[in-house]
Amino acid sequence: MSRPPENPAQPDHGPDPSDGAIGRSDRGGSSGAAGSARPPGVVVISVVVLLEALALLGAAAWYAFELISGAPVLTFWGAVFTLGLLLVFAAWLFAVGHFLFRGYRWTRAAALVAQLFVLTIGFPTMTGGLVLPGLAMIVPALAALVFLFTKDVIAYASKVGGSTAAL
Repeated sequence: MSRPPENPAQPDHGPDPSDGAIGRSDRGGSSGAAGSARPPGVVVISVVVLLEALALLGAAAWYAFELISGAPVLTFWGAVFTLGLLLVFAAWLFAVGHFLFRGYRWTRAAALVAQLFVLTIGFPTMTGGLVLPGLAMIVPALAALVFLFTKDVIAYASKVGGSTAAL
């Protein structure tokens, strides 16, 4: 029998009678609920995503410095828009890393897309002659991709925020 998704804000009240007296904590595997062990893969992915957010924040700071110091640009407002995008994407990655660490389900898809974007930048960087910067992008992204599809990470990142039980 299927169960409705749990609200992570509500405490677990013990065994569900429809499960034949088997409670959530007795089923094995991590579920992201309070008290379950955080898998090392979640920590690795969260750190990779947070480091990528810091890299974007650093790129935004450098871009802002260049913009303020009078570096030539085609359009000023286009450069301001690009700076805004860098800041928004950095904030988004900080949120993804934080909520993935807490075990929310939606963060796995966001982390996957971020790693695919990093790979699309890392491979041309490496093959274009900048081997170390390319590897610095590719290796953590591949590690995060591998960990995203492990059973313990999938089981841990299963919280759904703000939903109430259907029945």
